[in-house]
Amino acid sequence: MSDRKLIALTFDDGPNTDTTPHFLDRLERYGVRATFFVEGQFITEKTIPVMKRAMSLGCLIENHAYTHTNMSDMGEEQIRKELLDTDGLVLLATGRVPKFFRPPYIGLSDTLFASVDKTFICGFNAEDWDPSIETEERAKRILAQAKHGGIILLHDMSGNMKTAEALDTLIPALLEQGYSFVTVEELFREMGTVAEKGQIYTYL
Repeated sequence: MSDRKLIALTFDDGPNTDTTPHFLDRLERYGVRATFFVEGQFITEKTIPVMKRAMSLGCLIENHAYTHTNMSDMGEEQIRKELLDTDGLVLLATGRVPKFFRPPYIGLSDTLFASVDKTFICGFNAEDWDPSIETEERAKRILAQAKHGGIILLHDMSGNMKTAEALDTLIPALLEQGYSFVTVEELFREMGTVAEKGQIYTYL
């Protein structure tokens, strides 16, 4: 168990070339790491350099399926294709196969748990996929839920600049509160948590 106050910042729905760089600029500015749960359909020759930059900053690239379809009603074959196609693209881009998985819409089923040999990650959020939620409100909602061992779930979909801007409030505030930002993999290791099959994690 770590004696540090830990939190994991995570982003869904990238990579892209218009918004992801702004997220990375802020991570670099504040010297913190994050975990990006990417969709395979967005991994292209144009976005691979963005992924490589994230890795160079100490971030991790993890699996958010290929098409961002609710997988709760999918059969095993379709589930495996969603995961394997994305794994293959991430491996080509980064040299690493994802160990963690965030199901789109957090849609879960027994078949999904049985078919995916990865640790399932959820997280606490600010409903930042909703454009009506303003920048400061996004930061406020996350700060209200933050605690040691927590996983923050934000969205890196194209054009979501309000969340990028919210990081300018959120990251300094959490640093001021004594948090160390770690990747999801580091969070499990430092918290001494062994992932269990059939579980999805928001706080460790």
